[in-house]
Formats: sequence, structure tokens, C-alpha cells
Amino acid sequence: LLPFSLTKKSTCINVYTFVCLFYLVLLADLKVDCGRDSVTLRWGAAQSQMDTSLLRLGGCYPSSISAGEAMFQVEFSDCNFSRLVTGDTLMYMNELIYMSGPKAQLKSFSHPVVCAYERPADWAPRMFDPVFHTYGEGDLVFHMELMKDDFSGPHLSREYPLGSFIRISAAVEQMVHQPLLLLLEECVATTTPELQSEGPVHPIITNKGCLVASKNSNSKFEPRQKTSEIRLSLQAFKFAVGKEVYIHCNLLAWDPSGLDTSKKACHYVKGHGWALLDDPYHSTLCGCCDSSCEPWRTSGIASGKHGSTQSAVLIGPLVITDNSLA
Repeated sequence: LLPFSLTKKSTCINVYTFVCLFYLVLLADLKVDCGRDSVTLRWGAAQSQMDTSLLRLGGCYPSSISAGEAMFQVEFSDCNFSRLVTGDTLMYMNELIYMSGPKAQLKSFSHPVVCAYERPADWAPRMFDPVFHTYGEGDLVFHMELMKDDFSGPHLSREYPLGSFIRISAAVEQMVHQPLLLLLEECVATTTPELQSEGPVHPIITNKGCLVASKNSNSKFEPRQKTSEIRLSLQAFKFAVGKEVYIHCNLLAWDPSGLDTSKKACHYVKGHGWALLDDPYHSTLCGCCDSSCEPWRTSGIASGKHGSTQSAVLIGPLVITDNSLA
């Protein structure tokens, strides 16, 4: 790590004094430890009104939260870090973001996070074959399964009491492809293993990645462990109680830098509104979740700038039970 220091000079007068001091105190709570391929960041909240669970490093949630402190332990390959090489310096850059509610005393803010290193003598930029398509031709393999509460392995029971959580993990094996972001584009629950035009259907994810089930329940997307995997905690809903239920999902593997209103993962956070899983700072992409989400940029499939592969996946059967009927 290159030795350097940042000196902040400011002149605060009259009504601006409190604002300036408040800003400097916030920055004083940030500690960054740059490792070889990773970074550890600690934020200690001196302000009692600050909710450290609302801090995000790029698209990542805190690794741990305790007593007004948030800690991130991440690799540079995660959380949307960008890399910059200038002269003999190699830098990894990101932003620490605080997303507060519209009526909160402490407003949203962001602060740059930079790790700077001496450029290795044998380092050279990657060479790309000048073709129009970004991704390789290797096949992708999609997986989706029901998981234990801690996502440590497959769930051993197919019964879920009403109100409990159905933990779902979806992943894509990336073979020779460059990194892809896995999204759940659409998910519905039915009583049959085949989607039928007639018969009961319960919407879970609609509108190109909007977790509509989160508006009237505690369902949510869990923080990502890696871009090629997405985890969903779905609160068991009142649908076909006591009968076999199947969950049909359309999975989408997409360029991590190509998110738009039709390529996203959004869930509803009580008191805050719709939030973008991978970058809460740009949650405006979720603003269409209550209406109709249409792409605002040219489709990646048509333009060739963003690789895209889709797959329809089925899990089940599972049974939702209502103990109050026993």
C-alpha cells in the first residue's frame, strides 16, 4: 500500500459552522484497511440517530453490524469496485453510501473509498479480442433450490408454516464467461408443475425484477455473496394452503454494469420504499415497480453490448400449512 495522507482543510463561518463540523465528524469515523486482494472497512457511528444497517459499500451490505458500528470485509472482485491504473499506481475505488429515509434527521451521503498500490512490474492491461460480443460462447448452467434458514445447505422438509420463510437460492455456473450478474426476472407460484393459462397463480416477482411479495410481507432479497448468485427470503403466503405448490422463475444472467429498469432486483423496504439490491444509491431504477417497467436503453441482446442468457427454472413441490386450522 502506498503511504499517503489526506489533509482536509475547511473554513467554517456563521451558519455553516455546524454543517462543516458535522461532516468532518462523520468522516473521522471511517477506517479502511487495504489488503492484497480485499479491503476491511469499519464505520463507527458517533451520531445516535444513524442506522448503520443502511450503509452500503458499492452494492454490498455490511458483513456485520454491532452497537453502532458497521464492518465490511470484501474482495475487490465484489461490490462493484472499479480499477484504475495511472503511472506506477494501481487503485481500486468504490463509494460508501448511506441511504436514509425522506424524513430522517441524518440525510443520505456518500464517501469515496480508495485503496492504492504500487503497480506490479509484470502487470499489463488485459487484451480483448475486438469483437462485438462481450461474453464467451461457453454454456451456462442455472440452479435454483430451497435452502435452510442460514443458506448453508438444502432444506430437508417441503412443509412451510404460514408466515415462515421459504429460503430460495439461485445460481449460474459461469464456465468461460466473464462475470455475470444473476437476476430473478419473474417468479410465480402455481399448483401445477407446468405453467397453465387457467388455474390459480400467485405473483412473487413481476415487472422485470420487482419483488411484489415484499409490499405486504417481510419477503426480501438477501445481500449478495457473489454476483453469480441471488438469494431470496420469501415469507410463506396464503395460497393453496395444504396443497402442493410449485414456484416457476425466469432467471437472467446479465452484465453487472448494465442494470436498467428492465434488468434489476428490487424489493420494498418498509418506511423507505423500493430499493435496488445491488446499488441502493440508484434505487430510482425501481420507481416503475408500481406501474410498468420498460427498458430505457437499447436491449443488450439487440446491441451486443451486454451479454444476456435466460432460463426458466422450477422448484417444488412444497406445501404451505396453516397451523391455526389444525
